[in-house]
Amino acid sequence: MTGPVTPEFLDRLKAALGADGWSDDPARLEPKLVEWRRRWTGSTPLLALPGSTEVVAAVVRLCAAAGVAITPQGGNTGLVGGQIPQGEILLSTERLRAVRDVNGLDDVMVVEAGVTLAAAHEAALAADRRFPLNLASEGSATIGGLVSTNAGGTAVLRYGNMRDLVLGLEVVLPSGAVWNGLKRLRKDNTGYDLKQLLIGAEGTLGVVTAAAVKLFPVLASRATAFVGIVDPRAAAQLLILAKAVAGGDLEAFELIGRLGIDLAVRHLPAMREPLATRPPWYALVEIANSRAGAAEAAMEGLLTRGLEQGLITDAAIAQNGAQARAFWAVREGQSAAQVPEGPAWKHDVSVPLSSVPAFIDAASRDLAARFPGVRIDAFGHMGDGNIHFDVLGPEGGDPSHHAAGRDEGARVVHDLVTAMAGSISAEHGLGTMKTTEAAARKAPVEIAAMRAIRAALDPGRIMNPRVLF
Repeated sequence: MTGPVTPEFLDRLKAALGADGWSDDPARLEPKLVEWRRRWTGSTPLLALPGSTEVVAAVVRLCAAAGVAITPQGGNTGLVGGQIPQGEILLSTERLRAVRDVNGLDDVMVVEAGVTLAAAHEAALAADRRFPLNLASEGSATIGGLVSTNAGGTAVLRYGNMRDLVLGLEVVLPSGAVWNGLKRLRKDNTGYDLKQLLIGAEGTLGVVTAAAVKLFPVLASRATAFVGIVDPRAAAQLLILAKAVAGGDLEAFELIGRLGIDLAVRHLPAMREPLATRPPWYALVEIANSRAGAAEAAMEGLLTRGLEQGLITDAAIAQNGAQARAFWAVREGQSAAQVPEGPAWKHDVSVPLSSVPAFIDAASRDLAARFPGVRIDAFGHMGDGNIHFDVLGPEGGDPSHHAAGRDEGARVVHDLVTAMAGSISAEHGLGTMKTTEAAARKAPVEIAAMRAIRAALDPGRIMNPRVLF
């Protein structure tokens, strides 16, 4: 903590928040103090539940004046521990739920930080528009959290990550001042782009209270296919072919290994094997177009050419929306399917696309040599080089023994990633889990620049003080 949390300070904070704006009830706090995989637990003297940007600003001003630290939290879906307080005031954005505007001509939607991704999708569709960021946790992940972690998802290949989808932000800075940067402009060359500084800052430079995000047309045709492939090298060649056939209409290209499919079928309700031939690797491919029938024609052309070139061993095209959703449920259930198998070492990494096959081969080989019997569940966003390289213990092995090797396993994986000019955190951020390691791997000049920026905006280091540099 950066400053003492006295009873008198808490009284001032409660007065600023109002009767409905705070809680210290252990039952109310409990779900917000535990990361959903139960890897991190925390504590807080008070849960702040501001209902407006003005109240957020009042809370931050009080904390800044007293030197009391704050941990902002959205939907608590983060995977690196940055949203779990360790004695700080916990500031939840859950009551900031307004969709302030949806404008079809501007193709912009202004939503508050506590709006869930699912609710943002619904608001866009109500205006015959689409917000294209897609995550398995859409029912709980919030816009503020997605901005703060620069979330990616399954459609980055076509639309980019959150950094590419945000036009403007409203943010309460560490001083308590409100920056109203909710611009809708596609062009604005008037100095530093402050919103880009705040996107991905993990709550260290202020509290995001609202965002202006880009919308896109709802496309008339969409084709989704599960494709059987021999190995990730064939997947890379198929991706090249898919780009040539579909061009900018290629929306998603996800890679899933045999183990991931087996676990999904074994542990998730109503989950079925996508292909009867049970290939060793799969690609989940989606193409979308504004013209009726165009996506389906492109998918058929891709699969035909893929079979002719020996890149595909088998394929199934979803015949309707329900089948497409069933295909995606297999992909989105990959993490949940691992849970009954015991602890997993999870690595959210990226390497240049050309290096993905070599990375998977090398990491699998090196871990098998160091930890005999481990099982590799590699899956994720092949189209943008982001692989979730998860390591499960030997089947029937001691879960505690496997869990004890987590840090050494991470070093093996991250050393390979670093050697391939990749990133040890592709889309989940650093949080408390990877901050220290990232500081050791980044260039000193980069760390110094980040620390200078943070010191300029938050000299008291009250915002999420354990996260980043």
